[in-house]
Amino acid sequence: MATAVKQRSDVILDYIRPRKKFPSVWCAGCGNGIVMSALIRAIEKAGYSKDGIAMLSGIGCSSRMPIYFDVSALHTTHGRALGFATGVKFARPELKVIVITGDGDALAIGGNHFIHACRRNIDITAILLNNYIYGMTGGQGSPTTPSEAFSTTTPYGNVEKHFEPCDLAAAAGATFVGRTTVYHAPQMEKLLGDAMAHRGFSLVEVVSNCHTYFGRLNRQGDAVSMINHFKEQSVPVAKSRKMSPEELEGKIVTGKLHEVDKTEFCDEYQRVVDAVQGRN
Repeated sequence: MATAVKQRSDVILDYIRPRKKFPSVWCAGCGNGIVMSALIRAIEKAGYSKDGIAMLSGIGCSSRMPIYFDVSALHTTHGRALGFATGVKFARPELKVIVITGDGDALAIGGNHFIHACRRNIDITAILLNNYIYGMTGGQGSPTTPSEAFSTTTPYGNVEKHFEPCDLAAAAGATFVGRTTVYHAPQMEKLLGDAMAHRGFSLVEVVSNCHTYFGRLNRQGDAVSMINHFKEQSVPVAKSRKMSPEELEGKIVTGKLHEVDKTEFCDEYQRVVDAVQGRN
């Protein structure tokens, strides 16, 4: 008898902790659920076993994601997920190590860990959910809050310049960098699969909606309105290369932005160990 093809809902349920209560802690309409389902589909398509995955996060709305996955998971301290993940990968290099992080978690208190994980080119896949604000702790401005945007700590508009996570990652040494939005779920699934298959540090920035804080404070409407805005403002990377800086103002460039081959950190360390012990 032919094996029945699994429906998408069955695939999702295979990777969810059976006793974890739903609905989730996320606000209704939050893009985190879209990211979680795309990641599950990418993992299933790649054929990774649940025992072969370690998923880590810090603190924040997006960082609650690993607690729903039926894999080895660490919910760590604020900003330190990449530091913990480096230790896990170093100790168990055979594992597929995935970090779920947010713009505040990764780029503010975790900024130094982010830069040096990129620099080392350690084989970790970091998924950075960027909603331009601290969503869990009250809507404060984050390192990616756009200039002049409103938050609870910038009630008259943000005067700081914002980080571009993908530019920072590529400049710091990451060997795979991509960006997508929660509107582009099929593209997200493909990017996540490519990032996990890449040998070295990979970053996928996912532009997501926080309608509860960022959308409300900046009058961008509800979740559907914000997600439709991502659709309207997104430009594929190939098209963006033919556009002027003025034309790209306010646009979200999506796709694979950067990929190069470089030696990976654990491989380099093992080479040194083998040389010292006379095995090569």
